[in-house]
Amino acid sequence: MQKLTRKGAETRQRIVAGAAAEVREHGVTGLKLEDVLLRTRTSKGQLFHYFPGGRDELLHAVAEAEAARRPPSSGLTTWPAWITWRDRVVEHYRGSGQRCVLSDLAAQPGRNSPGARALIAGLIATRQADLAAGIRHMQAAGDMDPGPDADRAAAALVAGVQGGVAVLMATGSAVHLEAALDMGLAALRAPAPARC
Repeated sequence: MQKLTRKGAETRQRIVAGAAAEVREHGVTGLKLEDVLLRTRTSKGQLFHYFPGGRDELLHAVAEAEAARRPPSSGLTTWPAWITWRDRVVEHYRGSGQRCVLSDLAAQPGRNSPGARALIAGLIATRQADLAAGIRHMQAAGDMDPGPDADRAAAALVAGVQGGVAVLMATGSAVHLEAALDMGLAALRAPAPARC
């Protein structure tokens, strides 16, 4: 991407924020560039100056911006850090409104450009790798059950979050997201020492 002036960076960010708001309100399939232009008070020329690839490039930028807003999944080396992460994930998605841009993109891979699919796959892989690293650290310290495979356990947590978010967006209830996280973390707790 070209180096932008401060004003150019602000305009680009305004377009991305406006597109994200449109996706939250109308979904990925309902995103119309004309609505983004109206919402952001920008011209078609400005939009295509910052996003020459059009809608797909704009969606890519929206996904990147939304990913940056998610609670970080790195540094999970203590149980308090895991519980804080869990609480932040639930709080983040409760505050996302009726739609989650990343979940909306992930839910319709056939309608996304190869670039958008690669971005979503990369975001999922990064989150899964962060979770797996935390699990391995905790297993090595004896604070998590050493039995479960860290990569598979992390994949299950990611799937639980994605599924829980989908139910939250459909129903407005975070019960399923909370249950997926709570059950996933409970399964990783180190077994209690045997009593004599």
